[in-house]
Amino acid sequence: MTNTAEISVAGGGARDDDERGAPRELERLMALMTGDEKHGPAATSTLDALWVLYDRVLRVSPATVDAPGRDRFLLSKGHGPMAYYAVLAAKGFLSEELLPGFGSYDSPLGHHPDRLLVPGAEIGSGSLGHGLPLAVGTVLGLRARGLSDPRVWVLVGDAELDEGSNHEAIAYAGPAGLEQLHTLVIDNASASFARPGGIVARFEAAGWSAQAVDGRDHEALYAAFTRPHPGRPRAVVARVEPKNA
Repeated sequence: MTNTAEISVAGGGARDDDERGAPRELERLMALMTGDEKHGPAATSTLDALWVLYDRVLRVSPATVDAPGRDRFLLSKGHGPMAYYAVLAAKGFLSEELLPGFGSYDSPLGHHPDRLLVPGAEIGSGSLGHGLPLAVGTVLGLRARGLSDPRVWVLVGDAELDEGSNHEAIAYAGPAGLEQLHTLVIDNASASFARPGGIVARFEAAGWSAQAVDGRDHEALYAAFTRPHPGRPRAVVARVEPKNA
């Protein structure tokens, strides 16, 4: 087991707020969570991508968490949610005062986010493989309601793509032309069965617009997140340090 205090953001110690590192404020917020973290690499691998999404891309705020026209973000890679909680606190969705209680019995900030307890969380995530199918269903639900403007983002891990439910969701979304759907894959080389470097090809073969970028480069992430993809769902593969490096 890994104690949160021993987890450092990839790339070393405190960093300036620039295009290749999360702001110092996020590192401070991460350090407040001193509860037992059982998934150290997962806790930090998502940090930069999450920050760019919430800071520059997602059209949702604490005031619009229930608005029909908001963007939806689904965290499927729910284990190791420290980075998610830190970003939500930095953007005002939840109080910073909750962070020191992370993982404790009576804290709303559990080892997997609970949508009934965590402000701004769209889903409760536990078993891997559920988020992408839920995102597909969310887009279909928005279509049925005549809401074509909200975008749906889902963050998954590369190992999570081993799950058959994700294969079915990928295979369906491309031919269905779910342009509102965006999948962010955090690739830390932890998949058991996938061909190394083959994630982009897998999405493209199913009719998606897909691209791989450096998962620590904020400008590259932003450009990939906002690239037009008319008539097709979008996948961005954010490559970070290997899990066992």
